Amino acid sequence: MAEGAREPVFNLPGIVLAMLGLLIAIHALREYGLSGTDDSYLLQALAFVPGQFTFAIDPDAVAQELTRLAEEGDRQRLMIAQFLLGTGRPKFWTPLSYAFLHADWTHLAVNGLWLTAFGAPVARRFGAGRFLALFAVTSIAGALAHYLMRPVDLVPVIGASAAVSGLTAAALRFIFQPGAPLGGRSWRGPPLSPNDSARQPALALGPAFRDRRVLQFAAIWFAINLVVGFLAVPLGMSEHGVAWEAHIGGFLAGFLLFSLFDPPRQAIVRGPEY
Repeated sequence: MAEGAREPVFNLPGIVLAMLGLLIAIHALREYGLSGTDDSYLLQALAFVPGQFTFAIDPDAVAQELTRLAEEGDRQRLMIAQFLLGTGRPKFWTPLSYAFLHADWTHLAVNGLWLTAFGAPVARRFGAGRFLALFAVTSIAGALAHYLMRPVDLVPVIGASAAVSGLTAAALRFIFQPGAPLGGRSWRGPPLSPNDSARQPALALGPAFRDRRVLQFAAIWFAINLVVGFLAVPLGMSEHGVAWEAHIGGFLAGFLLFSLFDPPRQAIVRGPEY
């Protein structure tokens, strides 16, 4: 390193820093800048509520869900469900906008850490435009997966978890390759810069399903998500339910659609083997 040169304080792609900053700013505004009433209306406007979309095609199914809540005697849950349903008109932007809201600082911190760890190599590989496109597509895929599993649910879905899951899955297609961030001893050449290591050739979809490290990581990821999804509230790990269906939808979209976003590139030339 040249004399006087300095390492950047945050060695992250600019788009990842910008996304982190945006998510933090939005949550800070909700926490400290909005009244409870205003925040409720913001949630109504931007959160993904599956029942809103079902109401447009099958209002009787949603009415039955409201009746069920009334019969359970939980007046507060019923009032919240009716408020979130609103006029019953689907808000077609919410399968994306929900990703920018978070339940609390812990929820945001967990997503921020995963975004930092796995979003950074994806952003270095894809560039800002493709990174944002994948973020959007995996957010929508997560909302769709959640909808398919809970079509009459009137509980709001919020958080960037589906998009972060998609970025994680996309990273699995290349981070274990020789010379890539987690390629380890399989790389025989000189050390690569973070940008160059993220641009190593990716696994094709077929070989990715047979790669031991990819399968092990995916198995652990699925296990953690299912355990947290089913046990977070009963064990007191969270006061809010976990939309594990959305996580899985985002993950599958990121893994399966990776090649649609991956720009063509030349592999970094290997150094001599010793």
